Amino acid sequence: MRALAQHRTLSLFIHAFFFAAFVLFLLVALSLPIIKAIYVLQLNAVPVAGQPETNVATEVRFGVWGFCATSVLNPPTWFTNPGDCIGPQLGYRVDNSTTLGQDILLLTGYPQLVDAITETLTVILVLHPVTCGLSFIVAFTSLFLESHAMSTLSLIIAIVTALLSSLVFAIDLALVIVAMNEVKNINLGTFTISFGNAVWMVLAGMVLTWAGVIALSARVCYCCGVRPSGGSGQL
Repeated sequence: MRALAQHRTLSLFIHAFFFAAFVLFLLVALSLPIIKAIYVLQLNAVPVAGQPETNVATEVRFGVWGFCATSVLNPPTWFTNPGDCIGPQLGYRVDNSTTLGQDILLLTGYPQLVDAITETLTVILVLHPVTCGLSFIVAFTSLFLESHAMSTLSLIIAIVTALLSSLVFAIDLALVIVAMNEVKNINLGTFTISFGNAVWMVLAGMVLTWAGVIALSARVCYCCGVRPSGGSGQL
């Protein structure tokens, strides 16, 4: 069995879908503080007019493996985050005994919010690498669509990947929405929650994965112009 022996055009399309999804899921799985430019959500303290600028954290960005807190004196950019970070580690919580932990408490006045976010992100931590790995497997097996058995196996793994990516996106989305609602319960100061770029990267990966599932389905059921080996109109 050779790569791209048959259904070459379709194989390349499916491979492109799943490889692109793999790259997106990989980047999110390696999000802040490993890749500091990629994060799931952002918590901001709205400054009070006339209040002097200090080095107390006024912005916290949460990634899969940790979070980084920055002040108005060292704000993050699109590609860098000069703030103090916790992680990377499997599961993380705010340590109130550290300077960073005390800054977080000063920022929110509601440590349960940060704890709730970090506990949920621990679940996401497990799902992102799994989705990433499955996408890579399908990207590889899609090069061998000559075999109907391999095509069927690829479709099964692809469906699992698509469902899992949908679950990851739903969790990411729910996490930010829940955090937005929790912020309303904070009585000390005004805070805002915003979506991180990781959420939209997962959405793009999910769409690519489902597109790959549709293309693989056409190969397995011999429809949409796909013909059995040796048939006319074979893609």
